[in-house]
Amino acid sequence: MSDAEPTDDRLRLLIERVERLEEEKKGIADDIRDVYSEAKAVGYDAKIMRQVVRLRKMPPDDRREMETVLDLYKAALGLG
Repeated sequence: MSDAEPTDDRLRLLIERVERLEEEKKGIADDIRDVYSEAKAVGYDAKIMRQVVRLRKMPPDDRREMETVLDLYKAALGLG
C-alpha cells in the first residue's frame, strides 16, 4: 500500500492545482466581463469588440481569407 501513497499524494496535488487554476480562470473571466461592461457604459458595442478581439487573435492570412470569403458571400446575397 505504501507504493500507492506517493501516487495518491501526487494525484491530490495535481487536482488541487487544477482547482486553483480553474478559480483563477473564473476570476479572469469576471475581469474580462467587467471590461466589456465598462466599454458598453461609455458607448462601445461589446459584441463588436469581442469580434475584433477574435479577429486580432487570427493569423493575418487566415483573417484575409475569411474576410474575402465573407465579402463573396455578402455580394452573392446582395448585402454588398
